[in-house]
Amino acid sequence: MKITHIEHIGIAVSDLSKAVRYYEEVLGLVCYAVEEVEDQKVRTAFFRVGETKIELLETTDPEGPVGKFIEKRGEGIHHIALATDNVPEALREAENKGIQLIDKQPRKGAEELMIGFLHPKSTFGVLTEFCGRE
Repeated sequence: MKITHIEHIGIAVSDLSKAVRYYEEVLGLVCYAVEEVEDQKVRTAFFRVGETKIELLETTDPEGPVGKFIEKRGEGIHHIALATDNVPEALREAENKGIQLIDKQPRKGAEELMIGFLHPKSTFGVLTEFCGRE
């Protein structure tokens, strides 16, 4: 597996509009995309900071993963996404090294990326996402 960079940091928010205003008006960043990812039950907003992105996540269903996260832990950092050149291979390699997977196979995420998550029980409490074009 080859990790090339931090692709994005996912931040769970209760109100996407308010959060976007903060990132734009206070931090001076530009929101370049808002997208709904139906199977993950979220609306996302993206900002670029150099080569890394910030992804804001607002649940579209309180029973979805982000809804449950906010209910349990409140708003804040949800996950870190690491870019890799081969998501299926990265998932297999992590599993072969004893890491518990959430996704055995990649699935389609925001921005047309293929994604797969590692369980935080195996990653020192940090929900970790592999993402890439394949």
